[in-house]
Amino acid sequence: MAKRDKHHVCPFWVGYLLANPLRALIQKPRKILAPHVASGMTVVDIGPGMGFFSLPLARLVGPSGRVISVDLQEKMLRVLMRRARRAGLADRIETRVCGAESLGVADLAGQIDFVLAFAVVHEVGDTSRLFSEIRGVLKPGGRVLFAEPKSHVSERGFEESVSAARRSGLGKVDSLKIARSYAALLEASPLERA
Repeated sequence: MAKRDKHHVCPFWVGYLLANPLRALIQKPRKILAPHVASGMTVVDIGPGMGFFSLPLARLVGPSGRVISVDLQEKMLRVLMRRARRAGLADRIETRVCGAESLGVADLAGQIDFVLAFAVVHEVGDTSRLFSEIRGVLKPGGRVLFAEPKSHVSERGFEESVSAARRSGLGKVDSLKIARSYAALLEASPLERA
């Protein structure tokens, strides 16, 4: 996805900091994800970096589920898959390198149960297009956990992104409490028929 003029895409080396196990003391992946993800689901993790959430997602979806991790940086995805192989989860994770203008997931239209957009939307140039792409892949009633770091995004900026999500057909279900983040649970509204 394209980056905003005043922001930048997270450098590769920061991926090691974000995947650090100490982060899990503050943001516990299982606690954050388990209420929303179940065995057998197909989920998309946008901007997964080195898999801080992708690996726990793979555990939650189980052997019959699937995690599609989409990132601009192929190097991040290579490290993610190396970590997945070590954890015995590689068969549940598919990685995709996306372009600056699209997630490259149109082939998944209507197939996705859950999307995680954690600390990534602020790096995207066209937020409305991103949320439209997300809406397009979700099953009816599919959900999105959308979170942004308070250190990078203002509360107003986060609410503007939530408004963009609503305009794209993603209704806000609830505000979520996640350490150091603004967070919301969104749900796919029924698509209008032409």
